[in-house]
Amino acid sequence: MRTRYDDLWGIGELAARAGVTVKTVRFYSDGGLLPEASRSAGGHRRYGSDALDRLRLIRSLRTLGLSVPEVRRVLDEEDATDGLGQALEGAVAERLRELGTEIRSLRWREAALRLVQESTPGERADRLQLIGGLSVPPSTAPLVRFWRGWLPPRMPRRSVDAFLDVAVPQPPDDPAPAQVLAFARLNALTLGPCPGAAQPQPEAHRAVGAQGAAVLYAGLAEAYELAGVQLRRGREPRPGEALDCFVDAYTGAYGVRDGEQFRRGLAGQLATDARIDRYWELVAEVVTEPGRRPEPTPGTAHDWLLAALAAQTGTPPTTAV
Repeated sequence: MRTRYDDLWGIGELAARAGVTVKTVRFYSDGGLLPEASRSAGGHRRYGSDALDRLRLIRSLRTLGLSVPEVRRVLDEEDATDGLGQALEGAVAERLRELGTEIRSLRWREAALRLVQESTPGERADRLQLIGGLSVPPSTAPLVRFWRGWLPPRMPRRSVDAFLDVAVPQPPDDPAPAQVLAFARLNALTLGPCPGAAQPQPEAHRAVGAQGAAVLYAGLAEAYELAGVQLRRGREPRPGEALDCFVDAYTGAYGVRDGEQFRRGLAGQLATDARIDRYWELVAEVVTEPGRRPEPTPGTAHDWLLAALAAQTGTPPTTAV
């Protein structure tokens, strides 16, 4: 004679079939993720065969790293729609983002550890202090704040964002120890006090104001890109499209016409402008894989263009500071 319990499993049998502990089944049952079919006369939990599929699904979702609340949302959607849909897609996408951050953090920690391991005893204290100033994975917020203070006030937001995209390097996902050191030094540079009474700012800021600076930096970004092509080819500074674009950025901002006299005056002005060469040296180290030719930066592109302008106008070359 069959009873109504013949097609139901006890908690121990369900746990054995699923390959989990009784404690695990009880945890998910108590949390409402694994409903019971009924209780026996003695109060023991009884489960239907569909509980095995649900328990296996729960285990799969937990193995993927989904939290219990995320698992609950996925199961609720499955119950409501008879399928796995947007809740699962959203949870998986979020977990992938989290894993990406975790992996980047581990890679930065590994590279930082190798940096310390490879350092001489005399270098270690300084390098540990530099590394201690970084978040993991590192943030570009100090660099962004540095440039926001350097740019003219009231410059249009779109122009500021475009400038920051060019001026602020993104930390490599899988850095070498040398890149960790360069980024740590860059971070310390932007957090440290500026020499003199204020941050060095070029005369162009005072000459053209916020709106003019927006025009200027848009033109300079294009000129730097063109100069970067020449730098990657190993070409010496020379007149051409990149230099003309560089000069056009200034004529557009100043509202004047190009000419030999203007170029000579511009070369002289730029030769005396305040410079932040150390920043761009470190940027090149951050964005260049060790052993490869340094990647062009706005700083090296600017120097190339200024050298081309100096050669064309016969003005003395600028001296790095």
